[in-house]
Amino acid sequence: MPVARNPLHGRTAVVTGAARGLGAAMARVLVERGATVALLGREESTLAEVRDSLPAGSSACWEVDVTDDRGMRLAASGIRERLGPPSVVVANAGLAEGGPFAESDPAVWRRVVEVNLIGSAVTARTFLPDLFDTHGYFLQVASLASIGAAPMMSAYCASKAGVESFAHSLQAEVAHRHVGVGIAYINWTDTDMVRDADQHAVLRELRGHMPPPARKVYPVAYVAGRLVTAVERRRPSVYVPRWLRATQSVRAAMPPVVTLLSRRELPRLGAAEPFSATGLLGAGGRADQAAGTDAPRG
Repeated sequence: MPVARNPLHGRTAVVTGAARGLGAAMARVLVERGATVALLGREESTLAEVRDSLPAGSSACWEVDVTDDRGMRLAASGIRERLGPPSVVVANAGLAEGGPFAESDPAVWRRVVEVNLIGSAVTARTFLPDLFDTHGYFLQVASLASIGAAPMMSAYCASKAGVESFAHSLQAEVAHRHVGVGIAYINWTDTDMVRDADQHAVLRELRGHMPPPARKVYPVAYVAGRLVTAVERRRPSVYVPRWLRATQSVRAAMPPVVTLLSRRELPRLGAAEPFSATGLLGAGGRADQAAGTDAPRG
């Protein structure tokens, strides 16, 4: 009896934020399951390293800022010409910063929201014509922060709540055109962004005060595998770990609980070590900062 082909076989997939971390891990799994992958990100040399680590001819990379409409249109044109029209798009690119909102750098705070939220919208707008033609699937990478916000992470939480609402709206808007939209709710994942956050006492302590299941850090390969399976099955949502789904039923109760705990713990933590802004977290954040935020918009 013939073995059924993987639904990703022969498909073109686009992954933003593919230079490292979850984006690079998803690219590897997508290739393993038969897709050809377009790697998008800010760092050409690091993207090339990911490309060169994959089987020859299975991927190509484009250096682009996801908030740059014109740059994304040019990248999309190159992808169509070289790899064919995408039928899978993963909006994964993201930044984070921590620290008190009152003392935050307005440019850094704004950049987190721009990349995480506006960048996801630009990604969707750029590739929706292809997804309409291919009856494809768009996966929006969200977070536990989309469901329950935390202190000292206001830009990240605001942007991830925004991408959840954006994806829900898009999901309803394009369903009749046979385009699937999924939302990936993920918890702590072993990326350089999370490892960098743990170097800052306040963020490390805040994670340490979460319930044991909620503070666990999951291997990036495991999270990537779960998300690619959701892509294969065109799921409207995926939760990693699975218990995150249960937080949806109690999300209305989460803000007062977080506020109560913060009222008790933040003064103690602040007395031990004064709070300060972290700047953009992780190697990706440092690379974004180095690249500057003055790319042309179009």
